Amino acid sequence: MTTTVTMREQMISTVSDLFASDERLALVLAEISRDLFKDVLQRYPQRAVNVGIMEQTMIGVAAGLALEGFIPVAHSITPFLVERPFEQLKDDFCYQRLGGNFISTGGSYDYSTEGMTHHGPGDVQILRSLPGMQIVVPGNASEFDRLFREAYANGAPTYYRMSVNENRDEQPVSFGKLSVIRSGSRATVIAVGPMLDRVLAATENMDVTILYCTTVVPFDRDTLRAHTVSSDIVVVEPYYEGVLVPEISAALEDRPTRIKSIGMPHKVLSHYGTPEQHDAALDLDVPGIHNRISAFLGI
Repeated sequence: MTTTVTMREQMISTVSDLFASDERLALVLAEISRDLFKDVLQRYPQRAVNVGIMEQTMIGVAAGLALEGFIPVAHSITPFLVERPFEQLKDDFCYQRLGGNFISTGGSYDYSTEGMTHHGPGDVQILRSLPGMQIVVPGNASEFDRLFREAYANGAPTYYRMSVNENRDEQPVSFGKLSVIRSGSRATVIAVGPMLDRVLAATENMDVTILYCTTVVPFDRDTLRAHTVSSDIVVVEPYYEGVLVPEISAALEDRPTRIKSIGMPHKVLSHYGTPEQHDAALDLDVPGIHNRISAFLGI
């Protein structure tokens, strides 16, 4: 099925719909998307609040709601949701073993012309360091809806990474599972979230297995083991490259492997441009991904 709305639009619709059916759900905002959630804020003032531009307070209030039996949703731009209140995520949620949902918008460089202060390429890397934190990277709006409904009430702190870039078609994804998109014999390529369409185009004439990952943590090691066809593994990620390498290595620790990670490089982007221009400059567009996989495989 081809999606017709953006992830952000779907997020508003999904959370609003669940608010009407699940009285345990609570919403905490820090200005971002305040107007988009206007109806929820007005209809449910006892469990929906905008605290203003105070992201640390947003997470603290969400933790207080969780302690009272609510299932909180906190939402903001990626660096303001993850990096600014990182200590609150760690102390208030992960260390207290509280459940909650943290939904970002603007992953990597969606806010490209705002500069690095508004970029968020390091979100998955740093959140992966927190014990108990689950990380979901949907590929389009429909997948966000499916994954959020499946996991929002599972009692764990869970991060959902939304982005402007989306795959055209919805895949039959399930929380915590890799999807097998295509089978081949030369290598196994793991495409994370919105990178799937690019990976499919880049490997169109390659004899490779394509696995699709929308749950980064917990990572589905069993499916990877079952569909690893050679010692060559490629992972294409929409954030800082290398995040999934430890998981892949652990899953295949009894087998000789070569792993190529393709994602955003660890460097400061000092030039301004559109997300598409950044993709091209960083070899994260279809030609760039094709060339990097070809070079790694020697084909």
